Amino acid sequence: MASESHTTTDHDEIRKWVEDNEGKPASVKDTGGGDDPGVLRIDFPGGAGEDRLEHISWDEWFDKFEESKLALLYQSKKSSGEGSTFFKLVKR
Repeated sequence: MASESHTTTDHDEIRKWVEDNEGKPASVKDTGGGDDPGVLRIDFPGGAGEDRLEHISWDEWFDKFEESKLALLYQSKKSSGEGSTFFKLVKR
């Protein structure tokens, strides 16, 4: 079975995939300033860790996502068939 990857800019699709995998919108601490949340990430359980990430609202996350003209490349399933939390934020 092949792994399934998708690239999307659809907010509902992104939010559903993240929440289905128990993730939360986040940014890397100390990379932003003022109204800028900084470098976007998604925090999944067992991921990079709370020491480096801070949770932000979906509104903040998507504002920065649009402003930076990003798309989400994500893997919905590994080749084994189990769910995956692999993702990359890429330029549109």
